[in-house]
Amino acid sequence: MNQPRRPARASSTRRDWPARAKLLLSLTFFLLVLGLLVALTRRLDWQELLAALRGYRTSTLLLAAATACASYALYSCFDLIGRAYTHHRLPLRQVLPVTFVCYAFSLNLSAWIGSVGLRFRLYSQLGLGSAEITKVLTLSLMTNWLGYIGLLGVVLTLGLVVPPTGWELGLPGLRLLGGALLALLLGYLLLCACSPRRTWTIRGHEVYLPSLRMGLLQVALGAGNWSLMALLLDILLPAPLGYPAVLGALLVSAIAGVIIHIPAGLGVLEVVFIALLQQQTSIGALLAGLIGYRVFYYLLPLALAGLGYALLEMRARRMRRNNLR
Repeated sequence: MNQPRRPARASSTRRDWPARAKLLLSLTFFLLVLGLLVALTRRLDWQELLAALRGYRTSTLLLAAATACASYALYSCFDLIGRAYTHHRLPLRQVLPVTFVCYAFSLNLSAWIGSVGLRFRLYSQLGLGSAEITKVLTLSLMTNWLGYIGLLGVVLTLGLVVPPTGWELGLPGLRLLGGALLALLLGYLLLCACSPRRTWTIRGHEVYLPSLRMGLLQVALGAGNWSLMALLLDILLPAPLGYPAVLGALLVSAIAGVIIHIPAGLGVLEVVFIALLQQQTSIGALLAGLIGYRVFYYLLPLALAGLGYALLEMRARRMRRNNLR
């Protein structure tokens, strides 16, 4: 009788170790964030926090609401790049609400639920095939992160993110990292302009390469959305911080949130902002602004997206009933 092949198990173990290492890294960061939050609550002046929340003017809140709406409107245009790339004929009145709903759910729950799960469900109900939905999804995600890479590259290269005292990666290291990110973005745009090959498979995922014009539009839309998110924070945070410092802290917190995988980056955003900006203002004022940011950019859009999703599902059921008649 033949014995089982042990090398296959060893090979499987070797394939699993990157996932285990990623899980261990995420857990380590999560525990670190949790410890920092516990330490923060002991230092926090709760009276100062409540006073800062009560101190917002109506004009400030209206400006914050308008900025959040502008950001969501801009992000809702991301899927239009995929629409142009695939040449599908869904009208704007269908594409824009789907993108809005997916974005709000993705921010608050996870990209797997919002960006992936809801896109496939809603677009398939509107008649798109899996291949078209995959292309739309891929180009939308790339738009977000290409804008992020470009903006973070500029911020780091210009030295707008000042690391706290004691960080091993000081300002020169951050400038070097920023230059590398800009070089990576430039490489992508050169591929868009010159490459005869338009698709790649990376770890089982297809990456779709648009034209140079679309690539530049991706960078502009993505960077514009991240800039509006930072503007919303700048409106709600104390004025002495300045927009560049707020933008840098937001971009750093985003990559930290990706590493830890906590829904809505809960706690991660707060820890990063306090670590980078607590020398410039009080912790209570920082937290008040971050609470306002979560209300305007996470909770209120999620409530609207929940209503929008219910309406989209009702419309899809009506369409199915009409098709069966």
